[in-house]
Amino acid sequence: MGKQKTKDIILECVAMIALAFALSNVSIIRMPYGGNVTAASMLPIIILSYRQGLKWGLPSAFIYSGLQLLMGMDHLQEAEGTIQLLEIIFLDYIFAFTVLGIMGWWRRERPQTTTLIFGAAFVCFLRFFCHVFAGATVWSGVSIPSSDGMLNSVIYNLAYMIPETVVTVYAITLISLSTNLRLNKPEFVQKKLTTAAMLYSLLFMGIAIVADFIYLFGKIQDKDGFDISLIKSANPMVLGLITVSGMIVSIVIFFLITVFVDDKNTEYN
Repeated sequence: MGKQKTKDIILECVAMIALAFALSNVSIIRMPYGGNVTAASMLPIIILSYRQGLKWGLPSAFIYSGLQLLMGMDHLQEAEGTIQLLEIIFLDYIFAFTVLGIMGWWRRERPQTTTLIFGAAFVCFLRFFCHVFAGATVWSGVSIPSSDGMLNSVIYNLAYMIPETVVTVYAITLISLSTNLRLNKPEFVQKKLTTAAMLYSLLFMGIAIVADFIYLFGKIQDKDGFDISLIKSANPMVLGLITVSGMIVSIVIFFLITVFVDDKNTEYN
């Protein structure tokens, strides 16, 4: 590998880490005891890892995890001893964010979009697993009820990781279908009408899913703060109405675009 190519990759890594860190500070939902739904903050590290492989993806993800740790230093004060402190550092930060670099295992594999979608979902699941294990061991009895600690940890972390994954997968699909990321210098490609219609329609479905979790998030809070047991008070009818509305709007948008838009005179870049 030439010196210039190495410099270009290093600059790309720095830029992607900086972008990921900036996006992580844009919160759509902020959970009371850690964990946010962000503006697709994992996306830059996942794309970087896909483009440059494990060699560059894992170290970049590790550096990003360190930045997240610095931003979450106040959570370390909750540790009751050295063991808990180390568990918080590694499970909630180092391991949870370094796993994003595992996307590099599928470096520039084809088909690009399918690989990125399933790869992104997989690393999001690994991050979720790290947080769940931390919640069931470190935070049980602190911010999560000690009774049924594992179940409560799963519910708590699902409350932000599902919408975070939805946002990430949608964004990575949108980028992948409009950009060839396998090239050293990514190039835009023209999307087909049906692809563009599907992306626009799925946007509304994603909004509905995020809205569902915003509703659930509101239900697990009371005047005294966070109480995960209150999730039982959520009305399934409301959740169903939001989801079905999102599905209907998505279908209508897809139908309108495919029927009334002239594919011959329109480019989707």
